[in-house]
Amino acid sequence: MDASELIRRYEAGETAFRGVQLPTAQLLGADLIGIDLHSADLHGATLIYAYLSRARLNKANLAGARLSGANLNQASLSGANLHNADLHGTSLQGADLRSADITLANLLDANLIDADLRGSDLSGANLTGACLRGANLREEKRLYTANLVGAILTRVDLQGADLKGASLPKVNLNGANLREVNFRGADLSGAELAGADLQGAFLTEANLNGANLAGSNLQNAKLERAQLNEANLASANLHAAVLPDSKLSKAVMENADLSCTRLNRADLSRANLRNANLSEADLVEAYCARANLTGANLSRANLTRAEMSSAILTWVEWSGVTMPDGSER
Repeated sequence: MDASELIRRYEAGETAFRGVQLPTAQLLGADLIGIDLHSADLHGATLIYAYLSRARLNKANLAGARLSGANLNQASLSGANLHNADLHGTSLQGADLRSADITLANLLDANLIDADLRGSDLSGANLTGACLRGANLREEKRLYTANLVGAILTRVDLQGADLKGASLPKVNLNGANLREVNFRGADLSGAELAGADLQGAFLTEANLNGANLAGSNLQNAKLERAQLNEANLASANLHAAVLPDSKLSKAVMENADLSCTRLNRADLSRANLRNANLSEADLVEAYCARANLTGANLSRANLTRAEMSSAILTWVEWSGVTMPDGSER
């Protein structure tokens, strides 16, 4: 069978083409909505601008296929081979991509809203500018764990996506839209998150050790028991963020906005908080051994039972502070 016969039979009403062999087929702009190509061999095929919404492409071989601009909304691609495929600008909204091989694929500006990517391998893929709002990349008992090692996610839109427990060490998410993303228990150690929008994100128990969050927006983010040792949070917006029991040893928070932030029992030992805004912050039982608070604004902050004895407190704004002994200054 060749491409022209496939199209002729499809237009005649046939939709089941399981296991068909069409490597390097030319299907530019083809209208194949709802077609069944389960286990088909379409490696190297040209499907640019093709209409494949609700198509069944489970376990299909699409390695090296050209799918830029194609419509694959609600398509089933579980277990498909999309290695090195060109998906630039492709629409995969609501698509099932569980356990798919998407390594080294080009997903520049792709639409992956509400896509199911559990267990998919996106290592080395280019997701620059892609939209993954509401996408599911969460880990579920290690059965479905999305692999994003080495993926390029600069300026990606992941708003509301589920990345619970995901492994994302050293991933590049600079400037990304990560509002309300679920990163609970995720490994983001050494990640690049400079300028990222993490407003309302869930980062409870996440590993952010050594991560670069300079200039990021973490307003109202949930960071209970998060690991942020040696993280760079310079000039970050953490207004009203929740960080009780978090680890921030040697973290850089110079010029950061920590107003109204909850830092109860947080470990801030040796942290750099020069010129940080900690007005109205809760630091009950916080551990600030040798923390540098030079020029910090602590007005109306609560320091009850905080360990401040060895902290550097030069030129601090103290108005209305509740001191470690419970007295007001």
